[in-house]
Amino acid sequence: MTRRVELDRDTAERDLARLVLTVVELLRQLMERQALRRAEAGDLTEEQEERIGLTLMALAERMEELCALHGLRPEDLNLDLGPLGTLL
Repeated sequence: MTRRVELDRDTAERDLARLVLTVVELLRQLMERQALRRAEAGDLTEEQEERIGLTLMALAERMEELCALHGLRPEDLNLDLGPLGTLL
């Protein structure tokens, strides 16, 4: 039995954007958690904390813009991994 996948260009582009933005959001959240751990452990100077904080805020803002550009909501990036639960 042969299966054919029906692709719609608009849907494929949005789905690809969703996948890429999901990976970027996952990495952003991991970087944020690591920065918090380092700050709590006292491994960062005040200047480093400030720089990391501003960078993470700018990245979060840009993610919102990219989601809006592709008609996605932040909750659209939380992929369902079946028995493993959700990604984010």
